[in-house]
Amino acid sequence: MRTTARWAATLGLTAVAVCGPLTGAAVAAPSSLYAPSALVLTTGHGSDAATATPERAVTLTCAPAASGTHPAAAQACAELRGAGGDFDALAPANDVWCTKLYDPVVVTVEGVWQGKRVSYERSFGNACMRDAYGASVFAF
Repeated sequence: MRTTARWAATLGLTAVAVCGPLTGAAVAAPSSLYAPSALVLTTGHGSDAATATPERAVTLTCAPAASGTHPAAAQACAELRGAGGDFDALAPANDVWCTKLYDPVVVTVEGVWQGKRVSYERSFGNACMRDAYGASVFAF
C-alpha cells in the first residue's frame, strides 16, 4: 500500500512539473495588438532642460486609445499620428500671433511612440510660441 501511495504521489508531482508550465503558455498572449505609445511631456522656463525650472509634466497615451493627464489627449494624439510621431514635423499654427518677448521655455518628451524609444527636447522663445507649435501637443 505504501508503494502504491508513493507511486501515485510521484506520478502526480511529475504531471504537475511537466504540465504546469504548459498551462501558463495559453495566458501569455499579448494584451494588445497595438505597439505601445506612452509619453511623458514636461515644460519649464529656461533655454535647455538641464537649467530649466520645471513647471508642469503630463502623460499622454495614444495606443490603443488617447488617454493620460494631457488636457487635450485626443487632439495631441491625432497631431502626432499626422506627423508620424516626429515632433520636429509638427506644424505651427498659422493664426496665432505671439509677442517677440524673449522668455525661453523648454519642452521635453520621454517615452515610447509606436514601440520605439523617444527622447526629445526643444526650446521656444516664449510660452506663446510653444503653445502655437503643434497646437495641442505642447499646450498643457
